[in-house]
Amino acid sequence: MDMRTHRLRQRSTLRKIFDGITKTFQDLYQNRKSAFGFSIVLFFVIMAIAAMFVPDLPIDVLNKFAAPTTKHLLGTDHLGRDLLLMLIAGSRDVLSIAFLTGVFTVTIGTVLGLVSGIAGGMLDRILQFITNLFLTVPSFPILLILSTMIVIKDVLTFAIVLSVWSWAGLSRMVRAQIISLKERDFIQICNVMGMKRRRIIFRELLPNSASYIAVNFITIMRGAITGSVGIMMLGLAALDTTNWGTMLYLIFQNGFLVNPKAIYYILSPIICIFVFQLGIVLLASGVDEIVNPRLRKN
Repeated sequence: MDMRTHRLRQRSTLRKIFDGITKTFQDLYQNRKSAFGFSIVLFFVIMAIAAMFVPDLPIDVLNKFAAPTTKHLLGTDHLGRDLLLMLIAGSRDVLSIAFLTGVFTVTIGTVLGLVSGIAGGMLDRILQFITNLFLTVPSFPILLILSTMIVIKDVLTFAIVLSVWSWAGLSRMVRAQIISLKERDFIQICNVMGMKRRRIIFRELLPNSASYIAVNFITIMRGAITGSVGIMMLGLAALDTTNWGTMLYLIFQNGFLVNPKAIYYILSPIICIFVFQLGIVLLASGVDEIVNPRLRKN
């Protein structure tokens, strides 16, 4: 009987998770912005998965800067490599950097904001002083300094460097939300009932802040792409030549901007970055409209 009850509970839990995922996708596609943005992001995710099956690109200098043909749908680069395959291969690093930066930044910002909002007192003042320090100093110059001090050769190191100076804004907002939620009636009732603090945090406070954190996770990914491309264009990250930022660096470094034959090589990474950024912006805006009652009402 106990085993049967346990199985029924497992099925019920799985059913709730499945229903939750289904409802999330329904909400995403009912909103035009989130539907279009999610479709774009999903396209690039599939593109990044396909990158695992891209073979080593052969060099054919006799076919450099070739125009698009049936053999090379987007043309070739300065070494005669297929641009479409380069973009597909490079998408894995770009998306990995964006995703890992979002994970690290959200984790740091949420934890520090949560601790600051709940603890209060001296600990709150110390954390807010550190947060204000990170918010006051411009991030991009610091990222440039960090990238010169740390050898960036993999996406994990790159994501850590980008996260170090990106968490402060989220931490401040999470703290504000936690302080606001602490004064709500349902939290006061939980305290009166003698619920453990851990249960209040994970069952009440964090779920009520999850939508805001999710929107910030998406926007942080957008900022990570901008920051990573900027650093790579300056030649401060030694990543694969198929990376979109590295492609732009090579374009500027070798003066291909003044070469009319290189137009397809120049435009390919720029368009990919623009379209992916557009997808993230639309997805973040649509999700914000879904979870924010005021925006949904308007």
